[in-house]
Amino acid sequence: MTPRRTVVRHAPGKLFVAGEYAVVDPGNPAILVAVDRHITVTVSAPEPGAGAGSGGPAVLISTDLGARSVPWRWHDGRLVGCGADDDGHTRAGLAHVVSAIETVGRLLTERQLSIPTLGVSVSSRLHDGGRKYGLGSSGAVTVASVDAVASYCGLELSADERYRLAMLATARIDPKASGGDLAASTWGGWIAYQAPDRSFVLDLARRVGVDRTIGAPWPGHEVRRLPAPDGLALQVGWTGEPVSTAALVSDLHKKTWRGTASHHRFVETTGGFVRAAASALESGDGQGLLVQIRAAKRELARLDDEVGLGIFTPKLTRLCDAAEAVGGAAKPSGAGGGDCGIALLDAEAAHDISHVRQRWATAGVLPLPIRPALEGIEE
Repeated sequence: MTPRRTVVRHAPGKLFVAGEYAVVDPGNPAILVAVDRHITVTVSAPEPGAGAGSGGPAVLISTDLGARSVPWRWHDGRLVGCGADDDGHTRAGLAHVVSAIETVGRLLTERQLSIPTLGVSVSSRLHDGGRKYGLGSSGAVTVASVDAVASYCGLELSADERYRLAMLATARIDPKASGGDLAASTWGGWIAYQAPDRSFVLDLARRVGVDRTIGAPWPGHEVRRLPAPDGLALQVGWTGEPVSTAALVSDLHKKTWRGTASHHRFVETTGGFVRAAASALESGDGQGLLVQIRAAKRELARLDDEVGLGIFTPKLTRLCDAAEAVGGAAKPSGAGGGDCGIALLDAEAAHDISHVRQRWATAGVLPLPIRPALEGIEE
């Protein structure tokens, strides 16, 4: 058999600009920006005999975040670890890659195409010494894995198909995940995003299959590109305190706050300033955008006060204070509780930007050399 070509895909990470927490519910808007830190997934034929099992074509997964390659075999359309020393920690660490491969595998099966033996290698610039920055590594690795595996198997996907397969793969692991990170990794740049009804999508896939599901209407879902902010520079600070977005969102779902008048107010208010922020971006109104980002910060603070999630840590509060002191706007990005905060500052005020970054460093916040990624997934 002629060896297949090697396929490489680079998917950018993301930052939430506005709309966190509300975006989890279908149809609620958020704004995200892709960033120039990437996950790289390489798919090729594994070494002969590596990870081969009796249950069908083998998959061998390796990552620079793990110490060894992990062999898998197919069983009833799912991947099962081959190694005798396979454990739950290993499986959990590869869950998004495995789910991406399984989802593409199901599509291939539905189209009566064979699934070749796969060697899948993952490397990340969204981590530091094994610690995540909070830049959407799970979403980026899912999108990159979907596209690299599909291409290796002879499927060329549109951007929409790539996102939808990644959303199916993600929802199987965490039905509460909004998928905003998947959209940012897929389309790149600044985007307005609304999540689909994941329960509907998963149920549809169970009933009619993956192929028909990715071509069907998805209630609540919408994504569109936005222009970059006019006259403003995006600055990113990392608190050095990794946090699980899934855990914080899960904690919020457990609160009796959901369904209350306060919850409805949060969703309505958040939707209002996200739409206003998108309009400001589209009209080139930089000052108007700053107003809406400040509103987003206040609404997150109100949520934090009422529900007690710990969104604002001391470091994130200092990050915001430093930016606001020079006339900028800043807020936690994503679930908060650690990870990154963002600031939008006057792009022409180099002294102010330098001053803010110095104050961040003094407060224990690491200024990251990050820029928006204008494109999504790339070869």
